[in-house]
Amino acid sequence: MEQDMKYILQIYKDRSFSKAAEHLYMTQPALSIAVKRVEDSLGAELFDRRHHPLELTQAGEAYLKAVHRIHLVEEDLARQIGDLRDLNAGSLRIGGTHFINTYLLAALLGRYMKQYPGIQVEVAETDSVRLGELMQRKELDLTLSCDPKLVERFERRPAFLDRVLLAVPNAYSLPPEAEAAALSGEEVMAGRHNQPDCPRAALGWFRDLDFILLSRGNNLRARAEEMFRQADFTPRVRMELAQLVTAYRFADNGIGCTFISDLLVRRPPRGLRLFKLDLPQTRRQFYVLFPKRDYAPFALRAFLKFADNQVWGLRPDQINLPHTSK
Repeated sequence: MEQDMKYILQIYKDRSFSKAAEHLYMTQPALSIAVKRVEDSLGAELFDRRHHPLELTQAGEAYLKAVHRIHLVEEDLARQIGDLRDLNAGSLRIGGTHFINTYLLAALLGRYMKQYPGIQVEVAETDSVRLGELMQRKELDLTLSCDPKLVERFERRPAFLDRVLLAVPNAYSLPPEAEAAALSGEEVMAGRHNQPDCPRAALGWFRDLDFILLSRGNNLRARAEEMFRQADFTPRVRMELAQLVTAYRFADNGIGCTFISDLLVRRPPRGLRLFKLDLPQTRRQFYVLFPKRDYAPFALRAFLKFADNQVWGLRPDQINLPHTSK
């Protein structure tokens, strides 16, 4: 039965009997006979053979959902037994955006893997939509997100806060009130923007400047659009980019204003002034998300405890609120 499940799953992935047979190193007639045997036992066809590429029937969809559940139960059992056998081994599958992986997880995972050398770590790097899909299929053990649409779908616990700042090239002329509210990179690195008496800027002061925005579907793009709506103007968008880090670098080279996370400011930018905006969308609560499972493997529990002790690898001046995880 397990072999039959493997056959049907491969056909679904390839949407073709011939391609699946190649991947399974068997002949197409032998594969067809195996599938027909399963269909006869169920009394229903699993694939609609009239369509090319193949499509699942309703019975096929139900069958694959059952296969997925069986796989998860087997995986949980294997990880639980592995944990009982060796508490310093196991595997951890983490997903994150380029921003999260580069500016948060890289240093944290480096220290974690030194403390737990027997744990095999896999990292997926993609956008939040794809991360949600991987989490839904339980192909990841955890991810980090501030996107409410993603957060509400999974088990979660608070991780950290960041603040969105407006980065403006030095070459742009600004009104006197904006110049008075400008922060240097050194001030942001020292946490000046998190102090109650830090000057705040009005987004409307920058309405005549060019902007670099992230692509639609990104949480920061949605926040930016709401901030522009509240400021009552439509920005002059010079370009749209997929990565926050890229937008930051482009702004630092004078291409346009952009919104950045304060976590990006690890060294003073060469060509930017930074502004704390007086808008609620600039405070982002990040959560660590994980699928609901019957068993939480040791590698996941160890990572969460390790990250808590490390305060997620953030410098003290980058912690905007007391840590709330238990």
